Amino acid sequence: MLKLVKTCDACPEQYDAMNENDEQIGYLRLRHGSFTVSCPNALDTLVYKTTNVKGDGEFFDDEREMFLKEAVQAIQRYYKQEPTGEYTLEDEWKE
Repeated sequence: MLKLVKTCDACPEQYDAMNENDEQIGYLRLRHGSFTVSCPNALDTLVYKTTNVKGDGEFFDDEREMFLKEAVQAIQRYYKQEPTGEYTLEDEWKE
């Protein structure tokens, strides 16, 4: 299971994906209607991209869970793990 840490709420909405050792293994970002996932960091390998989102700089509430699950599955496939899509969520940006 991955831990997604929300690092920015909107414009862009973004997350760091952390493994069980609290090491960053992925970066998720929604900006200008494009949702991308890179591993292990923002400037590394693009593992997922879609422009099929309603939100521009943040997800609509009814789409967030679906896209986060797809992102987690892409990260799990990248690291050759069973793509379960399971994750926990924390809001670092509010702290």
